[in-house]
Amino acid sequence: MADAKSRHGCLTAWLVLMIVTNSGIALVYLLVYLLGTEAIRQSLNVPGWAFPVLIVCSLFNLVCAVALFRWKKWGFWGFCGSSAVALVVNLSVGIPIGSVLQGLVGVILLYGLLQIGKENNSMQLTDSAPQLMPKLFAHCSSVECGEGQLKVEVDP
Repeated sequence: MADAKSRHGCLTAWLVLMIVTNSGIALVYLLVYLLGTEAIRQSLNVPGWAFPVLIVCSLFNLVCAVALFRWKKWGFWGFCGSSAVALVVNLSVGIPIGSVLQGLVGVILLYGLLQIGKENNSMQLTDSAPQLMPKLFAHCSSVECGEGQLKVEVDP
Protein backbone atom coordinates (compact mmCIF):
# COMPACT_ATOMS: atom_id res chain seq x y z
CA MET A 1 0.00 0.00 0.00
CA ALA A 2 2.90 2.33 -0.71
CA ASP A 3 0.86 4.10 -3.40
CA ALA A 4 -1.92 5.12 -1.02
CA LYS A 5 -3.08 8.67 -1.69
CA SER A 6 -2.92 11.23 1.06
CA ARG A 7 -5.29 14.13 1.42
CA HIS A 8 -4.24 17.47 2.88
CA GLY A 9 -5.97 18.38 6.13
CA CYS A 10 -7.38 21.60 4.66
CA LEU A 11 -9.00 19.64 1.83
CA THR A 12 -10.47 17.16 4.30
CA ALA A 13 -11.86 20.00 6.41
CA TRP A 14 -13.34 21.68 3.32
CA LEU A 15 -14.98 18.44 2.14
CA VAL A 16 -16.49 17.88 5.59
CA LEU A 17 -17.75 21.48 5.57
CA MET A 18 -19.25 20.90 2.10
CA ILE A 19 -21.05 17.78 3.32
CA VAL A 20 -22.43 19.45 6.44
CA THR A 21 -23.38 22.69 4.69
CA ASN A 22 -25.04 21.12 1.67
CA SER A 23 -26.96 18.71 3.89
CA GLY A 24 -28.25 21.64 5.95
CA ILE A 25 -29.08 23.77 2.92
CA ALA A 26 -30.95 20.90 1.26
CA LEU A 27 -32.92 20.35 4.46
CA VAL A 28 -33.83 24.04 4.80
CA TYR A 29 -34.91 24.26 1.14
CA LEU A 30 -36.93 21.07 1.53
CA LEU A 31 -38.65 22.31 4.69
CA VAL A 32 -39.51 25.67 3.14
CA TYR A 33 -40.76 23.94 -0.01
CA LEU A 34 -42.86 21.32 1.80
CA LEU A 35 -43.93 23.07 4.99
CA GLY A 36 -43.64 26.74 4.11
CA THR A 37 -46.87 28.54 3.67
CA GLU A 38 -47.63 30.27 0.40
CA ALA A 39 -47.11 33.60 2.18
CA ILE A 40 -43.52 32.67 3.07
CA ARG A 41 -42.76 31.57 -0.48
CA GLN A 42 -44.26 34.75 -1.89
CA SER A 43 -42.35 36.94 0.57
CA LEU A 44 -39.14 35.32 -0.64
CA ASN A 45 -40.23 36.15 -4.21
CA VAL A 46 -39.00 32.79 -5.49
CA PRO A 47 -40.88 30.87 -8.18
CA GLY A 48 -42.13 27.41 -7.24
CA TRP A 49 -39.71 25.61 -9.56
CA ALA A 50 -36.60 27.15 -7.94
CA PHE A 51 -36.79 25.24 -4.64
CA PRO A 52 -36.80 21.75 -6.20
CA VAL A 53 -33.88 22.70 -8.46
CA LEU A 54 -31.88 24.08 -5.53
CA ILE A 55 -32.71 21.00 -3.42
CA VAL A 56 -31.37 18.75 -6.19
CA CYS A 57 -28.25 20.92 -6.54
CA SER A 58 -27.55 20.73 -2.79
CA LEU A 59 -28.04 16.97 -2.72
CA PHE A 60 -25.87 16.56 -5.81
CA ASN A 61 -23.14 18.69 -4.14
CA LEU A 62 -23.34 16.28 -1.21
CA VAL A 63 -22.82 13.34 -3.58
CA CYS A 64 -19.93 15.15 -5.25
CA ALA A 65 -18.21 15.82 -1.92
CA VAL A 66 -18.45 12.13 -1.03
CA ALA A 67 -17.08 11.28 -4.48
CA LEU A 68 -14.10 13.57 -3.85
CA PHE A 69 -13.51 11.76 -0.57
CA ARG A 70 -13.32 8.59 -2.64
CA TRP A 71 -10.84 10.18 -5.08
CA LYS A 72 -13.35 10.47 -7.95
CA LYS A 73 -12.46 13.31 -10.30
CA TRP A 74 -16.06 13.61 -11.49
CA GLY A 75 -16.93 14.95 -8.03
CA PHE A 76 -15.09 18.18 -8.80
CA TRP A 77 -16.66 18.57 -12.23
CA GLY A 78 -20.10 17.73 -10.82
CA PHE A 79 -19.65 20.42 -8.18
CA CYS A 80 -18.72 22.90 -10.93
CA GLY A 81 -21.82 21.93 -12.91
CA SER A 82 -24.22 22.23 -10.01
CA SER A 83 -22.68 25.58 -9.08
CA ALA A 84 -23.35 26.77 -12.64
CA VAL A 85 -26.97 25.61 -12.38
CA ALA A 86 -27.36 27.37 -9.02
CA LEU A 87 -25.84 30.51 -10.54
CA VAL A 88 -28.45 30.52 -13.33
CA VAL A 89 -31.30 29.84 -10.88
CA ASN A 90 -30.14 32.61 -8.55
CA LEU A 91 -29.88 35.09 -11.41
CA SER A 92 -33.31 34.13 -12.70
CA VAL A 93 -34.97 34.71 -9.31
CA GLY A 94 -33.49 38.21 -9.12
CA ILE A 95 -30.50 37.88 -6.82
CA PRO A 96 -27.97 40.63 -7.64
CA ILE A 97 -25.04 39.57 -9.82
CA GLY A 98 -22.46 40.44 -7.12
CA SER A 99 -24.09 38.09 -4.62
CA VAL A 100 -24.47 35.38 -7.25
CA LEU A 101 -20.79 35.56 -8.21
CA GLN A 102 -19.82 35.16 -4.55
CA GLY A 103 -21.34 31.69 -4.82
CA LEU A 104 -18.44 30.73 -7.09
CA VAL A 105 -15.95 31.22 -4.26
CA GLY A 106 -16.61 27.64 -3.15
CA VAL A 107 -15.56 26.28 -6.54
CA ILE A 108 -12.40 28.41 -6.55
CA LEU A 109 -11.47 27.36 -3.01
CA LEU A 110 -12.10 23.70 -3.79
CA TYR A 111 -9.90 23.90 -6.87
CA GLY A 112 -7.16 25.61 -4.87
CA LEU A 113 -7.34 23.06 -2.07
CA LEU A 114 -7.15 20.22 -4.58
CA GLN A 115 -3.90 21.72 -5.87
CA ILE A 116 -2.10 21.91 -2.51
CA GLY A 117 1.14 20.01 -2.64
CA LYS A 118 2.11 20.73 -6.27
CA GLU A 119 3.40 17.38 -7.65
CA ASN A 120 1.56 15.34 -5.02
CA ASN A 121 -1.68 17.26 -5.10
CA SER A 122 -4.91 15.53 -4.27
CA MET A 123 -6.24 15.63 -7.80
CA GLN A 124 -4.34 16.09 -11.04
CA LEU A 125 -6.73 17.90 -13.35
CA THR A 126 -6.56 17.11 -17.03
CA ASP A 127 -4.84 19.34 -19.57
CA SER A 128 -8.26 20.43 -20.79
CA ALA A 129 -9.05 21.96 -17.40
CA PRO A 130 -9.05 25.75 -17.30
CA GLN A 131 -5.83 27.11 -15.87
CA LEU A 132 -7.69 29.64 -13.76
CA MET A 133 -6.09 29.23 -10.34
CA PRO A 134 -2.55 30.39 -11.22
CA LYS A 135 -4.04 33.62 -12.57
CA LEU A 136 -6.34 34.12 -9.58
CA PHE A 137 -3.62 33.49 -7.02
CA ALA A 138 -0.77 35.15 -8.96
CA HIS A 139 -0.61 37.94 -6.37
CA CYS A 140 -0.90 35.75 -3.28
CA SER A 141 2.18 35.68 -1.12
CA SER A 142 1.01 32.74 1.00
CA VAL A 143 -1.85 30.37 1.60
CA GLU A 144 -1.91 28.72 5.02
CA CYS A 145 -4.26 26.28 6.64
CA GLY A 146 -4.34 25.36 10.29
CA GLU A 147 -6.56 25.14 13.31
CA GLY A 148 -9.67 25.13 11.11
CA GLN A 149 -8.80 28.38 9.35
CA LEU A 150 -7.68 29.22 5.83
CA LYS A 151 -5.49 32.30 5.55
CA VAL A 152 -4.61 33.91 2.21
CA GLU A 153 -2.17 36.82 2.09
CA VAL A 154 -2.17 39.03 -1.00
CA ASP A 155 0.81 41.00 -2.26
CA PRO A 156 0.25 44.79 -2.22
